[in-house]
Amino acid sequence: MRKKERALFVINRLEELYPETPIPLNHSNKFELLIAVLLSAQCTDERVNEVTPNLFLLANNAEKMKDIPVEEIYKIIRPCGLAPQKSANISKLSKILYDEFNGNVPENFEDLERLPGVGHKTASVVMSQGFGHPAFPVDTHIHRLAQRWGLTKGKNVIQTENDLKGLFPSKKWNKLHLQIIFYGRSQCTARGCDGTVCEICKTCYPKRNKPCKTNKA
Repeated sequence: MRKKERALFVINRLEELYPETPIPLNHSNKFELLIAVLLSAQCTDERVNEVTPNLFLLANNAEKMKDIPVEEIYKIIRPCGLAPQKSANISKLSKILYDEFNGNVPENFEDLERLPGVGHKTASVVMSQGFGHPAFPVDTHIHRLAQRWGLTKGKNVIQTENDLKGLFPSKKWNKLHLQIIFYGRSQCTARGCDGTVCEICKTCYPKRNKPCKTNKA
């Protein structure tokens, strides 16, 4: 298969497997989504969804959250990784949102990415899942799968993101990002597949008989 043929197979097969793509992080507004995505760094979505109900009961918007002591935020999100730094970032970004954006989550990458604790991937998730703008958030696992499937040779997630955006139409990005995540979690896991086990890997490279070495993100 050529790269474009692999890309076509991937998108068609994932659409068959995951016609519906519910957002994994529970939230009821854009502020809650932003906080949930920030918490998901080095933490499972399941753990985040266990923690956020108590946090959002305390404060579910920037106006309320800015007045919550960092220590109180930390007590609630402690089960998440990097909780001390995340607690401080949640407090700081809430103050910025209140002071500079009338409490609203900004609808552009530049303003999102200058918020404490919000990198390009987090901003991409908010732009795509919160505002519906075309974006292709790439984490280390999507980076790994894209290499296993021969869709990129990117040395980092930014290169991989650019390669995937070039392969797939922008109207597919938001859904495809989630479809790859779902497939990666269930069938092409970090330890369960080395590029020779799952259906997509075997279809894209039927003659591959050695583990696929991927560039670290």
